[in-house]
Amino acid sequence: MTDPRSEDAPDVQEALRRRILSAAADLLNREGRDALTTRTVAAAAGVQAPTLYRLFGDKRGLLDAVAQHGFTAYLRDKERAAPRADPADGLRDGWDLQVAFGLAHPAIYVLMAGDPQPRGVSPAEAAGREHLRRKLRALALAGRLRVSEERAALLLHAGCRGLILTLLSLPEAERAPELSILAREGVIASLVTDAAPITVSGPAGAAVQLRAHLPDADGLSPGERALLGELLDRLAAGD
Repeated sequence: MTDPRSEDAPDVQEALRRRILSAAADLLNREGRDALTTRTVAAAAGVQAPTLYRLFGDKRGLLDAVAQHGFTAYLRDKERAAPRADPADGLRDGWDLQVAFGLAHPAIYVLMAGDPQPRGVSPAEAAGREHLRRKLRALALAGRLRVSEERAALLLHAGCRGLILTLLSLPEAERAPELSILAREGVIASLVTDAAPITVSGPAGAAVQLRAHLPDADGLSPGERALLGELLDRLAAGD
């Protein structure tokens, strides 16, 4: 067991966190969420239970940290993917990578995505959202996004997460790869035009494109920028 007197140093605490998270992720993958108790995780990591409480607060804190640990690993793979000339192909790559991760690590994915309760956004999840936002902004700037960037991100997230959770509910033999392709292309087709820029005469199409340029617009105060962004979002959504 770890000597508690040595656990106050920051580098020791970080090493303990990594060891505990690795042990918890291994337990989760092998035995499922019910196996993750403070007692079993402490035993697997070779630490005393009070160490877990000091580092993670409670079991919920430990579960959140394990989910973030898994998401960070996924995000590393995502960031390593080569950029695509067409941002729509980048959306496809991101979808495929998330589906592959979810099916390969079902327990961690369900821990990440299966809890409907709103919680604070982790740094890893915030980075993932920004990664998607960059691709959607490139499409909006090119006039190829049919809806606002925020609505497109929400629909992509909902479609991909729903697909993965549905596939995980099926026997492995019934998880046909074409289901993901059909769902992916259906969602992307509803959000993105082909290579030609979208030609919408009404305010919605113009609002989507103008909204994409807003972060680079000069001469606006923060309050004016926020107000204009809200108005453009409403126009883009057709509200």
